[in-house]
Amino acid sequence: MDRSRRNFLQSSVVLGAGVVATRAAASTPFESGQEKTQMAPGMKTDSGEMRTHSKSAQHIAPSGAGFLPVFTPDVPDMPFEMDNGVKVFHLVAEPVKQEIFPGKIVNLWGYNGSAPGPTIQVTQGDRVRIIVDNHLPEPTSMHWHGFDIPFDMDGGPGLSQDPISPGGRFVYEFTLQQEGTYFYHSHMAMQEMLGMIGAFIMHPKEAYDPPVDKDFAIILQEYALLPNNPTPNTMNMEFNWLTFNGKSGPASTPLIVRHGDRVRLRLINLGMDHHPIHLHGHQFVITGTEGGRQPKATWGPNNTVLVGVAQARTVEFVANNPGAWMIHCHMPHHMMNQMSSMLGPMTRRTGMPAGAGMEEGMGMLRSGSATSDSNGPSMGRGMGVGSTLEQATSNGPLSQKDGSAAQGDMPMMPGMQMHMDKADVSKDANSVPGFPQDAYMEGPVMAMDDMVQKPETYGLRPGWTGFMMGMMTLLRVLPPDQYDHIQELRSQKKNEKPGTTPNTMPGM
Repeated sequence: MDRSRRNFLQSSVVLGAGVVATRAAASTPFESGQEKTQMAPGMKTDSGEMRTHSKSAQHIAPSGAGFLPVFTPDVPDMPFEMDNGVKVFHLVAEPVKQEIFPGKIVNLWGYNGSAPGPTIQVTQGDRVRIIVDNHLPEPTSMHWHGFDIPFDMDGGPGLSQDPISPGGRFVYEFTLQQEGTYFYHSHMAMQEMLGMIGAFIMHPKEAYDPPVDKDFAIILQEYALLPNNPTPNTMNMEFNWLTFNGKSGPASTPLIVRHGDRVRLRLINLGMDHHPIHLHGHQFVITGTEGGRQPKATWGPNNTVLVGVAQARTVEFVANNPGAWMIHCHMPHHMMNQMSSMLGPMTRRTGMPAGAGMEEGMGMLRSGSATSDSNGPSMGRGMGVGSTLEQATSNGPLSQKDGSAAQGDMPMMPGMQMHMDKADVSKDANSVPGFPQDAYMEGPVMAMDDMVQKPETYGLRPGWTGFMMGMMTLLRVLPPDQYDHIQELRSQKKNEKPGTTPNTMPGM
């Protein structure tokens, strides 16, 4: 167990609770005027007024219950206060601008400034009160996915409650008798597709056997984004930006563990696609679902787990193999970024169709036969009826060996490095059917180590970002000295450049 992280969480949540409370009080709902509070029966005080926090409320960290807290990389934890034995949380549904990838800022909807929203951690048997304020321009509601709670707390709009109007509030309160990996989300379908979900962890009264040393949560999301359009198309059926905890690889923060640690991964999916999540270098057992812990008799070795829509899967393993191991969705198109119709020319074989609208990309033919040239091999990931065919050009020259861009190269953002040169393509490549694929579909692979560097990336080999795209992150299994060094960098909030010290283990 990482005691330093527990101590840090205890102190940070105390501070964070005050920040959130202040922010909530200062925030202005989308609809001007006094907030409208909706309450279920039996939730009024003797005076008839809603009571949210007592003046004597204490700020208590989730780890105060004695369990190992779950860490959700790139997503904050949700602090709470105590009110006469009730844990009180405050969630604000609101639009957020989020950088999912260096320079890629997206218009999403989430909670408390984050999409996905902050992670809530409680203990089995707790009574919780969750105050939800709606700062969106339209009604919303909150569903507690998989919870065994009273009907009037379920969050089904039009059934258990009226939708929460813009500027309005609804207060949910219930006792939690379950344990496991759960989540909360808006029960407005298109709002879900804009990011409105968060992890809700119910720790058991009695610790799981065997115990773990590290416990991580990862939320899987997907967005359909056209170039130069920062707002996802929630009606689309194809997606080109795939994220772990709101970040698309290589921007996702690696999971840092000590060699020999027992690790738990909690995977949560709320989107349109199922995701087979694969872990390199280790075998794991599936120990839980969105329904809670599974009997040990059901555990068996795996290294890929299918996380279906609206499902959670919990896996555990011993990190006994040193290295920097990929964790990723194994759907091939989910291991890429920006899989959509591009603006401007694309470097490829002359005459090869380069894509059209979403319908063609999904195989919905409008004319001709399925084997006609017009319906031939297509890169079609366009999003909307207005998409048009790309301009097909011959393969342009690659970058110069000195790293400068040659004519025909992709534009380079500050911090990008070319990862390949001419030697990486055979001289007769254009005569091979199917070329180009992967690395040369749109030019040389770009590495962006400096753009995503953080303590967790310290020591990775130069160019590691070149093939870390889409729904990907890293599990870094480190010897004690390297693990301790990264923890020290995290505590100091330093960003040391990758490769500034010799690598001492394979895969670093």
